Amino acid sequence: MVSGLSVIIPCLNAAETLGPVLATVQGAPVTEILVVDGGSTDGTPTLATGPGVRLLEAARGRGHQMRQGAQAATGPWLLFLHGDTRLAPEWRQAACDFMADPANLARAGAFRLRLDSDRRAARRVERLVAWRCRALGLPWGDQGLLIHADLLATLGGYPELPLMEDVTLVRRLGRRRLTMLDADAVTSASRYERDGWWARPLRNAVLLTLHFLGVPPGILHRLYG
Repeated sequence: MVSGLSVIIPCLNAAETLGPVLATVQGAPVTEILVVDGGSTDGTPTLATGPGVRLLEAARGRGHQMRQGAQAATGPWLLFLHGDTRLAPEWRQAACDFMADPANLARAGAFRLRLDSDRRAARRVERLVAWRCRALGLPWGDQGLLIHADLLATLGGYPELPLMEDVTLVRRLGRRRLTMLDADAVTSASRYERDGWWARPLRNAVLLTLHFLGVPPGILHRLYG
């Protein structure tokens, strides 16, 4: 089994979700897990324990936290993972197969989105995301991103943006250098439950369109709230 994988998890007040996330990524092929905390006040840092787990502190902002984690990582391969996203068991084999292919030194991989809700609306959102990935080559950060450190460096590292940092990175890659991995990234549906199963995807689509039109990330972040 391929080894040398660093998992980078940016967190902010993720005490309810971080423990299960860590449990899904501990063990081979992972050699280290970097939890990059952005100033949590709910005890999140106390959960960053276990074999190979390191806690880093960074200024708030997922792009900044991702970048700092990547700079501190020692593995040749990097897996960026949100603090509320658990990987299904088959992720290990999918990741190992991807990393074992030399051609993928110039590619990146993302997982299928799965929301942790039994509602029909969740399945609708998953289908929309799958279409976005196929048609536009735009997996988002809640689907994880597996990439070689050297390739990330050629792209200028993880973008330090207040919003759309994940979209900016995959657009730099281009759809021809992206692979959808055969495993699920199970992500919290709490934001959809809070904001609405129609309203949140619509807001995301509007923000993505504005991003494509060149609206600065700082303005998008204020609109995002």
